[in-house]
Amino acid sequence: MILLNLFLIFLKIGIFTFGGGYAMIPFLEKEIVEIKKWITHQEFIDIVAVDAVTPGPIAVNLATFIGYKVHGISGAVIATLGVVLPSLIIVLLIATIFYTFYQDPKAQAVLKGLRPAVIALIAAALFSLIRKGAVIDVKTGLIALIVFISVALLGVHPILMVILAGLSGYLLYYLKLF
Repeated sequence: MILLNLFLIFLKIGIFTFGGGYAMIPFLEKEIVEIKKWITHQEFIDIVAVDAVTPGPIAVNLATFIGYKVHGISGAVIATLGVVLPSLIIVLLIATIFYTFYQDPKAQAVLKGLRPAVIALIAAALFSLIRKGAVIDVKTGLIALIVFISVALLGVHPILMVILAGLSGYLLYYLKLF
């Protein structure tokens, strides 16, 4: 029953979440943490953090991590299949007709409506993660601010900032240097 629930939750999220993996975070948190209570908020935040530094699509990684946490390898496979299946089907359908209708004013109008919605979903995920404990003190807030400024304003490569943030966490929280 858990496997069926995992599949259906990730299938639903795969169908209704537009904007990529970060946009699915609030939906996942609601379903997995608050409704099903399969993992805690802290476990969810930790999974999102590990996912952010793991290669690959965010949605697939989140499904795999959460599925594994909930029901081992079979949970990982089922959750991943659930989240990928809708995108696979939809992208195949859209790819076959995309260029035919892309310039149509109706299609352009739909895309103009979807763009700000995607931004809002990503922003909601950001605020949810902050509110639920991703920034736990001044040190983590400072790390977040430095990474944001470095990537968004100074053009520093995100991979370098992820490595430096992990090193900072090690120095600040394990070695307790500051």
